[in-house]
Amino acid sequence: MGCCFNISLALTILLPILLSLAFTNNLYPHRENETSETEFHHNSISFQYFKNNSYHSNPFFTVMLASTNSSFSFNHRLRDGSNLVYDFYRESCPQAQDIVRSTISRIYFDHRDVSPALLRLFFHDCFIQGCDASILLDDSNDDKNRSAEKQAIPNQTLRGFDKIDMIKEELEQACPGVVSCADILALATRDAVLLAGGPFYPVLTGRKDSHRSFFEEATNQIPRPDDNVTRTLHLFGLKGFNERETVSLLGGHNIGKIGCDFIHPRLYNFMGTGQPDPSIPHDFLLQMWLNCPNNITTTTDEFPDFVVSKRMSSHSDLGMSYMQALSASVSSGAAFDTHYYQSLLRGRGLLFADQQLMAAEKTARLVSAYSSDDGSTFRTDFARVMLKMSNLDVLSGLQGQVRLNCSQPVSS
Repeated sequence: MGCCFNISLALTILLPILLSLAFTNNLYPHRENETSETEFHHNSISFQYFKNNSYHSNPFFTVMLASTNSSFSFNHRLRDGSNLVYDFYRESCPQAQDIVRSTISRIYFDHRDVSPALLRLFFHDCFIQGCDASILLDDSNDDKNRSAEKQAIPNQTLRGFDKIDMIKEELEQACPGVVSCADILALATRDAVLLAGGPFYPVLTGRKDSHRSFFEEATNQIPRPDDNVTRTLHLFGLKGFNERETVSLLGGHNIGKIGCDFIHPRLYNFMGTGQPDPSIPHDFLLQMWLNCPNNITTTTDEFPDFVVSKRMSSHSDLGMSYMQALSASVSSGAAFDTHYYQSLLRGRGLLFADQQLMAAEKTARLVSAYSSDDGSTFRTDFARVMLKMSNLDVLSGLQGQVRLNCSQPVSS
């Protein structure tokens, strides 16, 4: 009787998901080489599972995870995440996810900016040699003469390292030497995105930590805020992401603030001209000038003008959000909705690389499609691609190590 009830409940919840899937397929009827999609539960309901810690045995989660495993296509490389499992620590550290979840919740309600900070930190980690926590290391393979990955120019404005350290300390007290820093970062990011209003997505675990970091790769392979759409798609394509996945991942910019250090060159020295980007609408340019005045940054040969050093941290709180970008032209809704894409449609992209999504026909169509509903299509795709990214080139099994301190490799 109970079994029948659980099946009935699962089917009841799954029905609207299938209807949403049909809607998505109608929206994109001619997608090539893409797998079917599974609509994820809306955040209001997912947060109840998150808060009550009931999704471990909930039939909806079981159905969603099974559907996810069958319909997500990963980038099949040597380390493709196939060795990861759900609830890897169920025996070795059964309270692991609870500790991550409760710690992030405490941090979030004091520091709402932790969500975009961790999302960016996680992206920069996974984009370079996979989700292996190499971004957290203070040195490269104990070589003091070699720069660490976090010191590469694109990574110098990353934040959230201390938050991962806080979670690691609590886990080390509960389960010494068990939970990897790579899994902590993946789980903490998922939970932070959910708290910020984003969609829930399952995170498989069992990642190991890299014993070294990758300074040169981070310097050359992280997408830049001044990249054109061709280079952006090329860099994402090298990691196995198609146009649709790239556009949905960039939608993560809709939470948090874009620092003036990334916006400044577009406002005052676009492409070395000494002038603003002529494509910025005049009213929006005035708004951007107001938020990012001309005297906040300087440039040196060591630090190109698209980024500022940590030494200029006094201006780190200056910037703009996509909420601000859109508010002057149209009202926006919740934090994790379509306002990023609506901004691009109106020529109000904060970053040149963001606005460049409108410069190619296919990416422009995707921007338009994502902005055309209540955000459900974007949220579904974002959840889907975050799961894919979290399994990108992971270390598992006998590969890698479990660090005791996330900033230091375990010595041999």
